[in-house]
Amino acid sequence: MKQQLSIALILTSLASTTLAADLKRGKSLHDENCVECHVSIQGGDGSGIYTRPDRRIDSLPALSSQVNRCKNSMGVSWPQDQIDDVVAYLNNSYYKFTE
Repeated sequence: MKQQLSIALILTSLASTTLAADLKRGKSLHDENCVECHVSIQGGDGSGIYTRPDRRIDSLPALSSQVNRCKNSMGVSWPQDQIDDVVAYLNNSYYKFTE
């Protein structure tokens, strides 16, 4: 029960953060920091990494975790609000998770 409540609070926090995020800034941060790597992995304009049939991201928390992993591996020093902006941009543009 306690674990379910914790998960619900995390999801609510992610959803409300995503709603308050700046999509334009998220796109800009994404384009400046993510596209080059995604093009090298996926080819084309890099967006295929989000739309491929075997994509591994299946929820908003998973998307947030992946953005954090990528941010850390690239050595990008985004504060939490910028991470939220990138997550919101990707969710709005490609994933369409509601929770």
